[in-house]
This record gives sequence, C-alpha cells and structure tokens, in this order.
Amino acid sequence: MIKLLAVDMDGTCLAGRGVMTDRTFEALSRAAAQGIMVVPTTGRNLFCLPHRLSQGVFSSKSHGGAAAPLFRYCISSNGGRVTDVLARKTLFQAMLSRAAALEILERCRRIPLGLASHMNNRYLIQGQLFAWMGRMIYGQDAKGISCVRNMYKVIEKSRYPVEELQLYFAAPGAKAKVRQALEGFLQINAAYTGIYAEIFDKDASKGRALAALADDLNIESSEIACIGDGENDLSMFKVSGLKIAMGNSVPDLKAQADHVTADNRRDGAARAIYKYIL
Repeated sequence: MIKLLAVDMDGTCLAGRGVMTDRTFEALSRAAAQGIMVVPTTGRNLFCLPHRLSQGVFSSKSHGGAAAPLFRYCISSNGGRVTDVLARKTLFQAMLSRAAALEILERCRRIPLGLASHMNNRYLIQGQLFAWMGRMIYGQDAKGISCVRNMYKVIEKSRYPVEELQLYFAAPGAKAKVRQALEGFLQINAAYTGIYAEIFDKDASKGRALAALADDLNIESSEIACIGDGENDLSMFKVSGLKIAMGNSVPDLKAQADHVTADNRRDGAARAIYKYIL
C-alpha cells in the first residue's frame, strides 16, 4: 500500500510553461483525499512552487475548519531542504556553506554567466534583466523571486547558508568552462542541462531528503511511490518501492523505472497516479 507519493514538478507535474493541468491537479488531490501523503520533490525553492499546488498552504499556520491543503511536506532545492510547511519547520537540510558558495563564484568569475541562488527559501537573481526573464518564465510562481545587484556580496554578507546556486550559460562554451572550473571541488554536486548548472552540497539529493522524511514519518521504502523525469530524480528512485518515469524522461530514469507513463504534455503524471497508485 502506498503511503507517500513523491512527485517532481517541472517536466513531470507541469506541462509547457509551468502549467499544471486540471487533470494533474485533480489526480494529486484525489491521492491526498485517499490518505496518500503527496510530497512535491523539486529543484525549485519553497516559495517558487507552482502557485496552484501551494494555494492555501502558506496562507496561515493552521487551517482550522477549512479544507486540508494538498500537501504538508516539501522537498525543495534538489533535496537541500525538507520542510513541514504547516509547522514552518525544517526537518532536514544539506546546504552549501557561504565559503563554498563564494569559492564557486570566484572560480567561475571570468565565465559569462547569469547567476541565481536559493537562500532562506527564496530565489535570488542577479541583475534586473535576468530577474525580469525569471518572472516571465515563472509567471504567478515568481512571488519568491528577488533581484540583487551583486550575488557575491549578498552571499558574503548573509547569515544564511545557500540551498543551491544556478549558473546560467550566457555564451557558447560556458558550460565546458564551468565544468573545468569546478573539477575536483569535492564539497559539491552538480547537475547540468543545456542552459544552466545547478550546484548544491555533496550531501544534498532528492533521494537522501526523501529517505530522511520517510524515516521521520516511519514510512517504509515499499510504501513510497515516486514520479520523475530527470537525472536529479534518479536518487529518489533508489529509495522508492514504486518507480514511475515520464515519457519525456532521460533514458537512465526510464531504464530504472517500474513503469513508463505518457509525457508531461499529455498528463502522464495524472495517468500514472490513477493507473498505478489509486
């Protein structure tokens, strides 16, 4: 019997341009109504979760006589933090120290990059133009975005550790240069796409965060289902009893999945929830 459903957001529960369809929202709601713990498990930071998913969750500390929110726990920043959003409590964290984050920025200082970071559950973006682009991409999910002038100075002066750094490739060859600059830096993990690199602590992963949450809630691996599409979802497959890959998943994830569903533009997550979980 599945007690916990860990679901990735972008590329899984979200279709094009970050939209969550009615069918996907209803499937997640049906799972929650039947007592399955829905846990958003995402590379996003907490306050950039899909607005439709998080409506009502952050509005008050208790929900009294109102309908229960769709989720209580969230794994954000690729496993950098696990949050009990109702109790406003961090249950697990694995974050970059300020010293490590500053060294990353120093190593990459001469590479043409757009810079962003997750700190204190917020999404910081360097530069007005880049911040505007972020708001265009995230739309209503961009309430957690803040624009900063100098990321290095912000991190240097902050009292918070860094959940994640994002380095956006602003010129041809930047990706290869970032890889070279960070080679041998043992304090970090990195996930690369064609447009940016996500840099996080070596102890942060969706799988480790999911295992920590399950242990806290006394849930066995066999009672966990997960749905994902990317390389950063591989680690949560290792701690889940039921593993579902999206049709648009990377090949490695499909190879390790128990089931492969339709892609994110055809409500693949919703189809999987109804077929394999409910």
